[in-house]
Amino acid sequence: MTSPRVRVRVTVGVWAVLFGCPLVLGDWPITQLTQLVSYGIFAMSLAFIWGQAGLLCFGQAVFFGTGGYAMAAVTKGMIPALSSGTVTGLALAAALPAAIALVAGRLMFAGKGLSGAYFAIVTLAAAAIVERAASHWAFIGGFNGLLDVPPLTLRLGGRSIELVQPAPTCWVLLAAAAVIHGGLLWLERSPLGTVLRAIRDNERRTAYFGFGVAAYKTASFAIGAGVAGVAGGLFVTQFGFVSPALIGVALSTEVLIWTALGGREVLLAAFLGALLVRAVEGALSDVLGSYWLLGLGLLFVLTVIVFPRGLLGRLLALPLPARLTRLSTPPPSSPNARVTARA
Repeated sequence: MTSPRVRVRVTVGVWAVLFGCPLVLGDWPITQLTQLVSYGIFAMSLAFIWGQAGLLCFGQAVFFGTGGYAMAAVTKGMIPALSSGTVTGLALAAALPAAIALVAGRLMFAGKGLSGAYFAIVTLAAAAIVERAASHWAFIGGFNGLLDVPPLTLRLGGRSIELVQPAPTCWVLLAAAAVIHGGLLWLERSPLGTVLRAIRDNERRTAYFGFGVAAYKTASFAIGAGVAGVAGGLFVTQFGFVSPALIGVALSTEVLIWTALGGREVLLAAFLGALLVRAVEGALSDVLGSYWLLGLGLLFVLTVIVFPRGLLGRLLALPLPARLTRLSTPPPSSPNARVTARA
């Protein structure tokens, strides 16, 4: 078991290495890394709701794809009421999925609410329905999707600069990933995160203590959806298109594998899980041919059995804040502390 100080240093080192990669890699590897970063942000969105609140969502790609479509529609000028800028596109890419999740959460978690396998089945069905509907909606391109999505654009000194060079684009996406990681990490260590973990461990007991379980689950669901939407918005600016495949069951299943392999309870572990799995998929397809998905599935099953916290969960799990550590440690004068001391 690595010490908390070592885990903090490893976390800082991982981000330092990622930000240093564009300085030493060629254009094509940098472009690939940039694309993988958007997948990593997507995995963090699922890690937040699954690892913290215990919401096993089989439809997370609905929010990823919705964010992608929102970004494409705005930047292509398909919504006249909105300016066709990157900031507006990302804002809508976050807000629209969050709003959808907010409404869906209020419906699914009201009363006794859905949890466990029932929640997973409903979200899986939703992903299949939404993918089917998107493939028949002419406004968003139907089965072919939307093409020619503009790249990211920054405004500096009154000028608009398109990010077409690999290194600057990679740094912008890494910066976005780092900010999102820091924001979600702060939420995990806030009172909200404490209640979410209590819900994950024992939902009925948390409700007994007077917490509005449905409201907390809905809030976390909406936050995760907003982050997934941002990831989708950033993704389409790299590939230049968005299609119904980004909103359906296949990608929803893939992100579950990335998150579980990396470590669903640790944001950075899930982020790296997405990068590693996507990077080795090409190697698996070369070695196993058409059976590479079977190999990936076997790797997933083996990891869940042998490493329930993921391959990187223990290594990258950051220590709890001092206030939570103090709350979890019984005072010296209590009977529990005396029993612990004698033991």
